[in-house]
Amino acid sequence: MMGYENQESHLYASKEEMESLVLDDDSPNGTAHPFSDPLSSSSSLPFAEIPTDQSQTPNSSFNSILEPPSYAEAIFRSFDADHSSPQINGAHDHSIASPSSPPSSDDFLTITVSDPQKEQELSNSLVPGGTAYVTYLITTRTNLPEFDGTEFSVRRRFRDVVTLSDRLAESYRGFFIPLRPDKSVVESQVMQKQEFLEQRRAALEKYLRRLAAHPVIRRSEELRMFLEANGKLPLVRTTDVASRMLDGAVQLPKQIFGETAGGMVDANEVAQPAKGGRDLLRIFRELKQSVSNDWGGVKPPVVEEDKELVEKKQKLHDFEQQLSNVSQQAEALVKAQQDIGETMGQMGLAFVKLTKFETERAVYDSQRTRAADMKNVATASVKASRLYRELNAQTVKHLDKLHEYLGVMLAVNNAFSDRSSALLTVQTLLSELSSLNSRIEKLEAAASKIFGGDRSRIRKIEELKETHRVTEDAKSSAVREYERIKENNKNELERFEKERHDDFLGMLRGFIVNQAGYAEKMANVWKTVAEETSGYAKHGS
Repeated sequence: MMGYENQESHLYASKEEMESLVLDDDSPNGTAHPFSDPLSSSSSLPFAEIPTDQSQTPNSSFNSILEPPSYAEAIFRSFDADHSSPQINGAHDHSIASPSSPPSSDDFLTITVSDPQKEQELSNSLVPGGTAYVTYLITTRTNLPEFDGTEFSVRRRFRDVVTLSDRLAESYRGFFIPLRPDKSVVESQVMQKQEFLEQRRAALEKYLRRLAAHPVIRRSEELRMFLEANGKLPLVRTTDVASRMLDGAVQLPKQIFGETAGGMVDANEVAQPAKGGRDLLRIFRELKQSVSNDWGGVKPPVVEEDKELVEKKQKLHDFEQQLSNVSQQAEALVKAQQDIGETMGQMGLAFVKLTKFETERAVYDSQRTRAADMKNVATASVKASRLYRELNAQTVKHLDKLHEYLGVMLAVNNAFSDRSSALLTVQTLLSELSSLNSRIEKLEAAASKIFGGDRSRIRKIEELKETHRVTEDAKSSAVREYERIKENNKNELERFEKERHDDFLGMLRGFIVNQAGYAEKMANVWKTVAEETSGYAKHGS
């Protein structure tokens, strides 16, 4: 549902005429309320926030339409009360992409992003005035013991967010880590500056809140430093891919020709995937192993034995397909509700003009009566149009959960990719150990046939044994990393299933209650018109 944000920001963009429309009513000031922004809390309150104190609302036919009907008030308000926590920015917000098990009710981590400011980067620029970039004020309130204070603020630029995301991906392999916003270079060029900055600010805030909702990431050292450390971000930036590949190309001849101990794998490096790293020889070896697994006809030295996981991955793949389909249909529903609301409003405006025409040219009382009834239809159409706008805003709010879970599925797939990558590393190292053993055995057999031994072969055997020892250590480290990722996957899947149940139940309840509540409100509007016109209809017959 990629279009939801656009639907929400452009609801009824061409309603200038209707916004200025003034209809007579029985309200104290004698006029009806004009159209208002469906997303504005001051003029058109979200359904769950409509006041229920009847004593504060004038008892008029128009103002009564602003009150929720009995069904909506009794069910929707009580439902929303269960999900509206002051900690929505952190621990209790399950509506934000990476679903998480709610931490203790006493813990909170609230993050807001505000105040985008343009700054100059003077250090590496040859242009007077330097290169401009935008920083955002990130304010955190928390009582988690991992942090040094309870409230603090720092300024960060988008590049810092990229660094945070990279560090989390490296340190928390196998977790369903929320995806950071894209850089959106094209949008920054085609959109209005303030519009783009607000969109970027909202996206960054949503991303950081997703991280804050994750039960493990929220307590990570990486997130703590990002939120708390003043000045330049202390996290090490990731070297760009081109630089890493260039370094790897420089090292490759030395590895091939033995200047670096035969290209032995460092046990500390196998905890990270080979792809995009500096060790091109490792990349080639793992690529060869991957091709051998798929096309070699030989069973790999170790395979994925968790059949339950394989079944879950297939079910999640099918779920993602169905989720994508229902997300598209939900987006179509939003568009349809928007269209019918606009059409209803335009019809009301047309009836207003017709009423004016009939009134100005009325000769008989029957014409004036007919004009008054058309005015009632016009008023009802405008009211119904506004209700459709409010309903559509609530539909976007609830069904956007589908689009959010498409983002979650990307994080799930990334976590499974971590597992597959770790398994491939183990397979490659086991194949390498098998090859080393074979080479050692052949050299030892050849050396034993020569009286007194072959010194060159003996020296080569010792080198291969050292390579075998280092490779064995690397294999052990790779196996531990693989097992760690497996455990992370298992825990995250359990959390995902629980949160998916809770989130989808909340989404469906909110969507259904709003549909029922607003349908009742619209029915009351037209029921009133029907009652008002019934006398005229009888008289006309």
